Amino acid sequence: MDEMRARFRSLHDAGMFLMPNPWDAGSARILEELGFPALATTSSGLAAALGKADQQVTLDELAAHVRALTTVIAVPLNVDAERCYDDIAETVEALAAAGASGISIEDYDPATGQVETLETGAARVAVAKEACARYGVVLTARAENLLYGHDDLDDTIARLRAYRAAGADVAYAPGLITPQDITRVVAGVPAPINVLALAGTPETAELAELGVRRVSTGGSLAWAAYGALRNAARELLDTGTTTFRAASLAGDEIAAIAARGSAAGGR
Repeated sequence: MDEMRARFRSLHDAGMFLMPNPWDAGSARILEELGFPALATTSSGLAAALGKADQQVTLDELAAHVRALTTVIAVPLNVDAERCYDDIAETVEALAAAGASGISIEDYDPATGQVETLETGAARVAVAKEACARYGVVLTARAENLLYGHDDLDDTIARLRAYRAAGADVAYAPGLITPQDITRVVAGVPAPINVLALAGTPETAELAELGVRRVSTGGSLAWAAYGALRNAARELLDTGTTTFRAASLAGDEIAAIAARGSAAGGR
């Protein structure tokens, strides 16, 4: 794991890389086969796979998920750990033991329904950094303002700067859309910046030109897959046809996923 974590850290040194978010072992294998250099979990995608609402997944469930993914892929995995639950050090230890190369911590508390104060968020980042440093895990700090109706970009930048000062290796404000706002964050925060690919976000080539270091997809790939499942099932139910099979994985692709899973099961 030391080599894997060092590889993940080095990806943040220069340029931009894409880090899509699988929601199970099979989707992780597909994304790895396509050539992405790193992957990340998605809290909403995992919750959907478990039949739960987002922010309802337990630490034990998340750790088991991380272990299932890292067992079948040979690229670094960043883990969406939400707010790192109540015991940050315990969370980091469990996820590092499961094979995480990176962990993110966010400043939204679902128990209160509020974004934490900057001071509380920075203090929690500092605790997470101390724990991550023991394992060489890359720490991403997330400012959740934009996802919860707080559009003050100055406050978001101030939070990210404080989280960087508290030890975060990467800064992330999900919800950035416009080139102007992205440019302000890149210029204002002395850290590698992650941008979430959303509807209306610039294309990846432009994000690279803006100085973004890392691009992730959140739960969007999971929801696209679930949408394809719904449409295929609706076709079968409504018309009795199966034209959806034309968009299915080919046999050799399915075999490749199964082969990696079988190999992992033999270890």
